[in-house]
Amino acid sequence: MKRVAFYVRVSTDGQTTENQVRELQAVADRHGWRVAGIFDDNGISGARGREKRPALDRLLKGVARKDFDLVAAWSVDRLGRSLQDLLGMLGELHAKGIDLYLHQQGIDTTTPAGKAMFQMMGVFAEFERAMIRERVKSGLNRARAQGKRLGRPSLPPRTVAMVKDALGRGMSVRRVADELGIAVGSVQKIRHL
Repeated sequence: MKRVAFYVRVSTDGQTTENQVRELQAVADRHGWRVAGIFDDNGISGARGREKRPALDRLLKGVARKDFDLVAAWSVDRLGRSLQDLLGMLGELHAKGIDLYLHQQGIDTTTPAGKAMFQMMGVFAEFERAMIRERVKSGLNRARAQGKRLGRPSLPPRTVAMVKDALGRGMSVRRVADELGIAVGSVQKIRHL
C-alpha cells in the first residue's frame, strides 16, 4: 500500500483547503493509498518559496526522510508558480524515488508522459504569474499617465508643521506619532525633510 502525502494550499485566509483534501482523499481511497500526512499552507501565496511556506518545508523534509511513496496535490499551481521551484521539487521527489500525483491535470509522474506534462504545466503556471504581474504594472502606468497619485495620501500641511514643531521641541518620534495619531514612518519621513 502506497503512503501518500497531501499538499494543499490556498492564497488567502478567506479560502479553504477542505475541498482539496476531500477530493484527494477520494482519489486515495480509489487507489488504495494510505494517507501518511496532510500538509496545509493556508493563506500563503504560491509565489513564495519553500522558506515562507512551512507546510511545504515540512513535506520536503519528509520527502528527504522517505516518509512517503507519493505526494498528491490538487493542482500544479498549488505547489508553486515558478518553473524553477517546480522542477527543483520534482527533482527532490525523484531523487528519493517518490512520485507526484496532480489531480486537476491528471498527471502521474511514474510515467515519462506524466513527467513531460508536469514540466509543461509548470511553464504555464509561471506564464500566468508573469501575465498577472504585467497587467498590474500596466494598470499602475495607466493610472500615473492619467495623473493619479499612487500610494498613501500626503499629510495636510498643518499636520506637517505640527510634527516639525514637536520634533523641534525635542519630542521623540514615537510620542509625536502617538499624540498626533499618525504613523511613526510618517513622522520619520517628515524629520528627514
